[in-house]
Amino acid sequence: MSKILPDSVQKLIDEFGKLPGIGPKTASRLVFYLLTKSNTDIESLGESVTNLKKNLVYCQECFNIAEQSPCNICADPKREKNTVMVVEEPLDVVALSKTSYNGLYHVLGGVISPIDGVGPEQLRVAELIAKLKEEKFDEMILATDPSLEGEATAMYIAKLVEKDKIKIKVTRIARGLPVGGDLEYADEITLTRALEGRNAY
Repeated sequence: MSKILPDSVQKLIDEFGKLPGIGPKTASRLVFYLLTKSNTDIESLGESVTNLKKNLVYCQECFNIAEQSPCNICADPKREKNTVMVVEEPLDVVALSKTSYNGLYHVLGGVISPIDGVGPEQLRVAELIAKLKEEKFDEMILATDPSLEGEATAMYIAKLVEKDKIKIKVTRIARGLPVGGDLEYADEITLTRALEGRNAY
């Protein structure tokens, strides 16, 4: 059977298809969209991809991605230094930075997932415990995802803090119903969490 697409087009479709959430149809649409753009636009995109990791480092204080260490968040004198929020990935920092939270972060680099061969040793749990012992935080907010792995990771960290007798208030972000969600479609755990995290109206 004869080839339908040129090699360069098919190769880029294949590469886009490796990205999370991108299926073959979306990958094809993206490539054919790029074919309508000027060479300058395509070169600019290519240069951005090539340089993506060139100037990036991990902040040695919070382990977020940055251009220097400490990162802008850790170095900001206006941040509240008495609270630390524990998250899974740098993308979580981006999401939470859009809220009113103004404390510090600690990026674990994932969650405990035995099925994927990820234990506490593969995460930055030891660094977190060391940080909690060295610095005087009033509160640690566990902001891992409300998945089985996220819950297990949060519980593991909370138990470590208790075991090491670290004096700090440990809280967990509330989980509940999203805006626009229907009660009838919500699962039992989500409804339970929504009730537990209810506030005065």
